[in-house]
Amino acid sequence: MKRIGIIGVGEIGRAIVDGLHHEAGAAPEVLLSPRGARTSAELAGRYEGVQVCPGNQAVVDRSEIVIVAVRRQDRHEALAGLAVPDDRLVINVMSGVGNDELRELLATGAALVRAIPLPAIRERRSLTVTYPSHPVADALFERLGGALPVADETAFNVFSALTGTLTTHYAYLAALTEWAVGQGIDAEGANSYVRGLFQQVGRALSDDTRNLQQLAADHETPKGNNERIRTTWFTPENSAALTRALDELLAQLES
Repeated sequence: MKRIGIIGVGEIGRAIVDGLHHEAGAAPEVLLSPRGARTSAELAGRYEGVQVCPGNQAVVDRSEIVIVAVRRQDRHEALAGLAVPDDRLVINVMSGVGNDELRELLATGAALVRAIPLPAIRERRSLTVTYPSHPVADALFERLGGALPVADETAFNVFSALTGTLTTHYAYLAALTEWAVGQGIDAEGANSYVRGLFQQVGRALSDDTRNLQQLAADHETPKGNNERIRTTWFTPENSAALTRALDELLAQLES
């Protein structure tokens, strides 16, 4: 595999490096920017073939694939003035930054691909949405759990909006735990039970022979406890509120 450079070594940059080394076998050489110095140094110390470069330009110069993983608000500081040769492949994982804007910022004719890698790629357990499809980028993410190329940027933004629901799921589980504690259950026991309960849900999701509606139905008894909570809490009003929140996020991503 080609040499990979990562500019911006935060959670996603770390997950990419971990994923490339998750299983035994040859891993590509990885060049890290000094942004996120502590994480970069830790990864370089852990994995053979991972090095920290003195600056972002050195990452570009020594890599064939350049992954841009800086925070959206840091893009001008991190990328302005970089010279990116046209023969590089640049993978843009910045949320809310389109390829047209990135091309203007970098002033390059290099191939640009947007991608939405999630932290689970560190264990090669997550699909990564890409646009436009590119054989090298798609092969990289296939190695990290699977690639899901989409037809246009509109579809890409829909998937990007969906990723905005992740921490809401964690907050929901935390609310369940806090409710149990309020009923007198010790915090450790409540936390362990809620985690175990929803780990079982995660395992059920791996059964792709049933769609999500069927999975819900199969876990629900008519007039039972699950049906009661679903129909009294996840009401049409709450469903509409979720739809509005996603619509507003999508509009922001498309602006």
